[in-house]
Order: sequence, then structure tokens, then C-alpha cells
Amino acid sequence: MTNQYIYLHGFASSPKSAKAQDIRDRFAQLQIPLSIPDLNGDDFSELTISRQIKQAAVAFVDDSAPVTLIGSSLGGLTAAHIAQQYLQVERLVLLAPAFGFLSHWLPKLGEETIQRWQQEKYLMVHHYGEGRSLPLSYNFVTDATKYSENQLQRPIPTLILHGKQDEVIPIQASRDFLQLRPWVELIELDSDHALNNVKDEIWQAIQQFCQLSRG
Repeated sequence: MTNQYIYLHGFASSPKSAKAQDIRDRFAQLQIPLSIPDLNGDDFSELTISRQIKQAAVAFVDDSAPVTLIGSSLGGLTAAHIAQQYLQVERLVLLAPAFGFLSHWLPKLGEETIQRWQQEKYLMVHHYGEGRSLPLSYNFVTDATKYSENQLQRPIPTLILHGKQDEVIPIQASRDFLQLRPWVELIELDSDHALNNVKDEIWQAIQQFCQLSRG
């Protein structure tokens, strides 16, 4: 049975991100299709993790074929929660997964900004994929509080690649996740959150972990 490979991009990113395109091109060289759904949908302003989970599940083309999810940052966190809900997912590759996302992100915004966001319902957020600021509903925060790493207990083969100089999601978040989950492997890379300087190392790890060969 043919495995399905799906890549989930990060927060305020897009399927056209450098990392997504690099990995897609490498899959293509092996003649293996890689699906990259646009998690922004038609409306980034109403983005939530719950919506991302539903959007990614729609990308499961074959209801019976096993799925490998590759997720970057918030896409990695989303992938982990999808795997908890959908038994069709048999393997996870998480690139700098956004474990503890709110606890890392909200303090950087500051209490005043968060309060204003709650009152005004929307906050302008820089969208890297669009190259401009877009409004984001506070529903994103209230929805994200429903998703805790403690829920992620399904023993599914998982490979995490995380930069030791990650300035967005500290590598300690992945180290902590690993502690009580013997089915998780962590590769620590000499990089930051973007992981742009370690693309070859990432691909080698994915190839080995997923046992990829020409399709």
C-alpha cells in the first residue's frame, strides 16, 4: 500500500516557504508525491489549530493508505495532534515543533497587547508567506489553549529535528516532550528556528527515518 506524505507549514507561512519547497523538490527527485495543503485557507484571520487539523485531514487522499506527516513549527504541533486523533497517521517528522506555543509567543507580545487583542478581537500579525501584516482573531488563542502536549500519548514513531539556537521555540520544549515518550527520537541541529542552514541534514534524517527510496 502506497504511503501518503503530507507537509504542514508553520504559523503565518505558506506552502511556498523555502523549507516546504525544498522538501517537496527532494521528494520529487525520488518520484514520490508530497502534498502541502495551504493551512491559511481562504481566511488567515480566522485561523485556529482546530481548523488546521480539519484542513490537513482533508488532504488524506486515500482513506486506507498510511499517512506520514511532516510538520514545521505550528504545523508540527498540529501534526502531532492529528496523529493523536487519526490512526491512519503512522509516522511523524516534526521540524522545530511549536510545543508550548502560547507560553513562548504570548509573553513576547506583552500584557498590554494581549489585552487590546481580547478587547478588539483582532491583532495585526506579520504574515511571512504574504509579506505583509494581516488581522488574526483572538479565537486563535482561546482555541490553542485546548491543545496540550499532555494529550499526545499515542506511541507513534516520531522524529524531531530541532535547532539548538532556536529563538522562537527553545529546544528544551522538544527535550521535555521526549522525556516520557520512548517512541520519540530527537536530533539536535546547529541551527535556529528556520533551520535553513541544515537542509541536507534534515533530508538525510527524513530519508532514513521514512526509509525512502525512488517511488
